[in-house]
Amino acid sequence: MKRLLLSMVVLLGAGMAQAQTRAPAPAAAGTVTPAPTSPLDGQWRGRSDGGSCNAPLDYLIVIENGFVDGSAYDATAQGPVPNLKKAPAPAPTPGLWQIHGLAKPGGTFSLISVASVKGHDRRESKLTARSEGGGLVISETGGCRRTVRLSRS
Repeated sequence: MKRLLLSMVVLLGAGMAQAQTRAPAPAAAGTVTPAPTSPLDGQWRGRSDGGSCNAPLDYLIVIENGFVDGSAYDATAQGPVPNLKKAPAPAPTPGLWQIHGLAKPGGTFSLISVASVKGHDRRESKLTARSEGGGLVISETGGCRRTVRLSRS
């Protein structure tokens, strides 16, 4: 019985020692590891061409650690003018788009654009972005096919 108990204690101790050697050393108190950065990090602004819809958008994009978050909006957007004699007013077209994605500094990357609209009228669009010179060029792959050249602000 003593041998069995002794062998269990030895095996348990060996297992704990082995597990302790695999774990990474804890960081010192007060040490902060910096987040990875991207060469595209920063705030980007620009105004697109009108595309086939003749409706330019103002873009404001923030890239932080490669994560893209931003918006595109039409400052002149107004709801449709109703003609109540014939039919109810149509739903307004989206004037605000939310933009999300991951930036890749060495080439073209994709972004998703979602319209801020009410109800079940979910509108989504895909954008293609690339770094060009000191700026960022974003193009719509469908819809109005607008293009915008963004610069750091």
